[in-house]
Amino acid sequence: MKRSRASVVSLAAAALVFLAPGAARASGSSSMPRGQQMPTPSPEQVAVEYYNDGISYRDKAATLEKEAAAETDLKKKEKLETKAKDKHESSIKKFVNATHKDPKMVPAWGSLGYAYRKVGNYQDSLDAYAKALELQPAYTPAIEYRAEAYLGLGRLDDVRSAYMTLFNADRPRASELAAAIDRWIEKSKANPGNVDPAKVEEFGKWASERKQLASQTSSVTSPKELRW
Repeated sequence: MKRSRASVVSLAAAALVFLAPGAARASGSSSMPRGQQMPTPSPEQVAVEYYNDGISYRDKAATLEKEAAAETDLKKKEKLETKAKDKHESSIKKFVNATHKDPKMVPAWGSLGYAYRKVGNYQDSLDAYAKALELQPAYTPAIEYRAEAYLGLGRLDDVRSAYMTLFNADRPRASELAAAIDRWIEKSKANPGNVDPAKVEEFGKWASERKQLASQTSSVTSPKELRW
């Protein structure tokens, strides 16, 4: 899933710490005296376990969402969407537990914001993203996720600002946001709801211009990437 890869990298060191004692015992390099209890995991180690459980639920939700998108039978589609939402609700519980155990765990805050957004809880979503970015201002996954929450709220100026930040700092994330923008524009044109059609049209033109610029600069290669 697109939003899992940065989290996995961010947690690699923590995961190694979490697994190290078990690895040592498995290799026979240390032995536990008979009758002695296992050491109590640290809060950070427990947080990693909660976080991994949350990611598991999130991945299952993504699979269900993909199946729902391809389903043509309306009742089956709705059933799959409901199951996906239930998985997101389960992931929220795990991510909340992770942040309670380790309040400085940036990926857990970012993933919590994502899960809240997927169930339509935009305010709690923004609060979670704000916490992630307070801890790590340059955490681009949270910047992109938060921008998608802004889309859901119709805060288009905030979306523009987030896109420009990502465009300069993390092009792949900027491309993900651009795809979300396209989906939002298409949906808003088909069903405007409370969105002003004129604003949708204006935003669509801006998005088209940004995509064109991104296409023109995508072939620019940094010195380290040059191939002779």
